[in-house]
Amino acid sequence: MPGIVGRFLKVVLAALLVILIAGVAGAFWARSRLRASLPLLDGTEQLSGLTAPVQVQRDRLGIPSIRGSTREDVARALGFLHAQDRFFQMDLARRRAAGELAALVGPRALALDHEIRVHRFRAEARRAVDLLTPVARRIAGAYAEGVNSGLASLGTPPFEYVVLRQQPQPWRSEDSFLVVLSMFITLQDTDGSYESTLGTMHDVLPEAMFAFLAPKGTEWDTPVAGEAFSTPPIPGPDIYNLRARRAGQSTLPLPERPPRIKLPTSNVQLRGVIAANVDSLGAGTWDLGVADSREAIGSNNWAVAGSLTANGGAIVANDMHLFIRVPNTWYRASMEWPDFANPADPHRLIGVTLPGVPALVTGSNTHIAWGFTNTYADWGDLIELDTDPASPNRYRTPDGWRDFEHFDETIDVTGEPAQHEAVTWTIWGPVLGSNYRGRPRAYAWVAHSAERLATTVTPLESARTIDEAFDEANGLGTPGQNLVVADRSGRVGWTVYGAIPRRAGFDGVLPSSWADGSRGWKGWLDRAEYPRILDPPGGRIWTANARVVGGDMLAKLGDGSYEVGARARQIHERLMARDRFTVRDMLAIQMDARSEFLDRWRQLLLDTLTPPALARHADRVELRSIVERTWTGRAAPDSAAYGLVHRFRDLLSERVIAFELSECYEADSTFDYATVRRREGPIWKLVTEKPLHLLDPRFATWDDMILSTIDEVIAEAKPNGSDTLGDRKWSQYNVIAFRHPLSAGLPFVGRWLDMPIKPLAGDLYTIQVHSGSLGASERMVVSPGHESEGIMHMPTGQSGHPLSPFYSNSHEAWVNGDPTPFLPGPPEHGLTLVPPASKPKTE
Repeated sequence: MPGIVGRFLKVVLAALLVILIAGVAGAFWARSRLRASLPLLDGTEQLSGLTAPVQVQRDRLGIPSIRGSTREDVARALGFLHAQDRFFQMDLARRRAAGELAALVGPRALALDHEIRVHRFRAEARRAVDLLTPVARRIAGAYAEGVNSGLASLGTPPFEYVVLRQQPQPWRSEDSFLVVLSMFITLQDTDGSYESTLGTMHDVLPEAMFAFLAPKGTEWDTPVAGEAFSTPPIPGPDIYNLRARRAGQSTLPLPERPPRIKLPTSNVQLRGVIAANVDSLGAGTWDLGVADSREAIGSNNWAVAGSLTANGGAIVANDMHLFIRVPNTWYRASMEWPDFANPADPHRLIGVTLPGVPALVTGSNTHIAWGFTNTYADWGDLIELDTDPASPNRYRTPDGWRDFEHFDETIDVTGEPAQHEAVTWTIWGPVLGSNYRGRPRAYAWVAHSAERLATTVTPLESARTIDEAFDEANGLGTPGQNLVVADRSGRVGWTVYGAIPRRAGFDGVLPSSWADGSRGWKGWLDRAEYPRILDPPGGRIWTANARVVGGDMLAKLGDGSYEVGARARQIHERLMARDRFTVRDMLAIQMDARSEFLDRWRQLLLDTLTPPALARHADRVELRSIVERTWTGRAAPDSAAYGLVHRFRDLLSERVIAFELSECYEADSTFDYATVRRREGPIWKLVTEKPLHLLDPRFATWDDMILSTIDEVIAEAKPNGSDTLGDRKWSQYNVIAFRHPLSAGLPFVGRWLDMPIKPLAGDLYTIQVHSGSLGASERMVVSPGHESEGIMHMPTGQSGHPLSPFYSNSHEAWVNGDPTPFLPGPPEHGLTLVPPASKPKTE
């Protein structure tokens, strides 16, 4: 028996040794495969198509400085670098717009592909290539060829393709336009949901109630030009006595939202709950970068004229807010090539690029500097279709009846049979389905114009003045942006970067029929018609996704659900608080986490917790003490008061919305009042003016409802009843996590791909924005002609390769708000890209 046991133990030990050796060998093999896909940093590499060698020097952060002989050579080199550092990111972007994700990741992406295929963006991108000018065609072609050369120069495909057991597909010129279209999907309304919401409200509610609940502005309005709007008065009971109408009826719950952040039931569980909350962000599978449409994608930018700086140079500050993933959206670069008309002053671009596109997105060309924020102007319209009762395949147009166009979109699915999406189009755009009354609707959207899209290859590169920049920016086929520009002369200005449709016969607020020709889009605005602000009085411009202008300029832009304006107000106040500015002053404003927006909600909570309300309620006493004594006005991660007040506002707003819009939710299953971004105005009026005829009949008074909400906040924060409210920090409500798209689907090793979890100050309502993974995708402060004094940092790092020294080494400076230089630093790596015939031979 002992002999049998001994032999058994030897067999087990031998097996374990074999498993260990195999595991170690596998790990070495995997690491060698991973290292083989590292980007090239030094040496000489052939790059077909170059007219002359291109020098690529990288600094300590991996930021490349590219110097070439022509614009096409520089585009080719940039494509090479993008592919080596970020190809998987580029691939996801083009596939998201084309509806081709399932071909890469399988059936988990089918819903996304079916949803977006209605827009037929792949076909549009191909048409855009056909419409390119000869110069733009050469640049786009050189970039695409550079991408494919960069991919081919890797020893193995990027590691994501090894994980997915796929091979990367070649890049084509049309794919760059798909990347631009992916930004349309991120930044704009893809299906007219805001206009649809307004249409339902307009149908269901009395006119005065519609105007109140969908206000043109609020008390936070701070436009740069034009009057400030305010929320209309609350309609009286003679107009809309909802309390009487709903007596005896239940209030529908609001549509499903993403899961609430779970709070720990004890301090011991805090680390585990944070991990669980992070997991929920990726839903336990691949995170394909799809944002919740209810949460606004915003940004901040502002500028001050040279009259407000010591050296006379105008300054632009910009932080673009996006859902941050690993790697970051942007790729920093400096590009230079000769200006043959002015040899002493070469073309130079410094700033951030978008992998997949050959252009500089924001930054400086040393003559002008510019930054963006999303406009939330009206970029699309829902068209109610008149169909032929005798022939359902026909719809009425200004030229008479016309047949619908039908397309069979084939959606490839890796590992499974292809699926098909039946797509129907009109002369105005795709048919998106029917409204709640069953009437079919089409969607006209600026993103559908191949003609405009073809203009986006290299915008603003040669502009030397604000006027030249505006002439180039107006009419581009990009997502409409607030463009803030400063030039070397010290001037500042604002306009819209994008193509504005010329609406005729209507204002675009509500869905309407275009069948008789009295309403519709009549081409695009000319440059001379564009809204512009030049040299504003006071020398200051600010934008933060709220309305910027009024009057005729606003009429041309329309309203696509502007932000409430809290950030714009706070930026304006900071800019008006001083008469002189430096780049460091601008960074300090960018890092400001004070929240004036929640101050009044704190006061409402305190005013409600009166001595009678506190009697025999120890938890309410504890809450009042925390909110009254520890409030700092900052969205600090360690602030319990901020988290509790924030949660109080959210829950009370949800209760108000669920009741006031109950008849709209009942009428329309797709209705979503969250698309109305200025809802803060009417909600605040209701909870402070407390009209009895608009109070949910479940409550005797508004104070009863507010106290019930306070008790729910306490119950959430103290699930065991014995916890301390002071332990519930803002960082537990607002878990900040920046993840690689594949990390949630890779057990054990996936977390190594993510950035370290660290609580950060900020909120949606502060200048420094942090909400989950939403945050500043870059921070830039620069004065054209004074780039050496500028500041820039961004999260994560330059490279998407986890073994690269540049995978995460930009992140800490961004987290800390360090004033890292705008210009690339001294070179630490040098790569020469050469035409094939000029590569030195090796013996």
